Amino acid sequence: MAEQRSTAPKPRPEPKPGPAQLQRLLPPGGVESPLEVAQSLWPAGGRARAGTRPYVIVNMISSADGRATIGGRAGLLGDAVDRELFHALRTVADAVLVGAGTAREERYGRLIRDPASRQRRREQGKSEEPLACVVSGRMDLPQELPLLATPEARVVIVTNSQASLASPAAHVEYLRAERDGMLDLHAALCELRERYAVELLLCEGGPHLNANLLAAGLVDELLVTLAPKLAGGDPSRGEALRIVAGAMLQTPVELALTGVLQSGSELFLRYAVRA
Repeated sequence: MAEQRSTAPKPRPEPKPGPAQLQRLLPPGGVESPLEVAQSLWPAGGRARAGTRPYVIVNMISSADGRATIGGRAGLLGDAVDRELFHALRTVADAVLVGAGTAREERYGRLIRDPASRQRRREQGKSEEPLACVVSGRMDLPQELPLLATPEARVVIVTNSQASLASPAAHVEYLRAERDGMLDLHAALCELRERYAVELLLCEGGPHLNANLLAAGLVDELLVTLAPKLAGGDPSRGEALRIVAGAMLQTPVELALTGVLQSGSELFLRYAVRA
């Protein structure tokens, strides 16, 4: 008996997604890759800020109903394009600033893992990775945090405490800036520029650190990814953390919209923070 062969067509393999692209809506323009967008924020050679502190850009993501996190993590809000832009921004920064709580929740590790990105930074005369700056008042950072457990990592702990971590694998230094028992963020940022030559400082939150920076007048730009998601939650129970949280700002911070990009239903907004 002859073997019967199926004549049903074989399923076609799923097409691989193309490179991430963003359409520039404001100012009107063409399509750009996440790396091109990041490089446009800080052109080669930079633009040193007048004064003694670095130029500070805060980068955050928000759901359409204002949530900054889902289940305590911001990464669950974004898609692949947002994640690629998130990492591209790190490639142009001199340092990345993050609160200890965000570093713990998001399990921070090496800031740039892609070898090609590290090589590109070397060719531009930069270090392989931006300096990792973690703000911690209580030094509540677990030794097993990937960032601290990586020998190649360069970490500066920004704190008002005199305590130190117990023998982390990473190369850790301390920037202690205290005034009246509180962390003096202005003094800390000035020292980052003077001691570590940080001209562009990228802040990745969290919301309480953002509030403190804004209250002290230390933010120059705000980048917000508006994710097409609704998350809900009860603000009174701490379930709906926004991109700025904590005490009410004495005076609302005025923003000026300078750029809008789009990828599918996701919007990427760029604001200048008015003095």
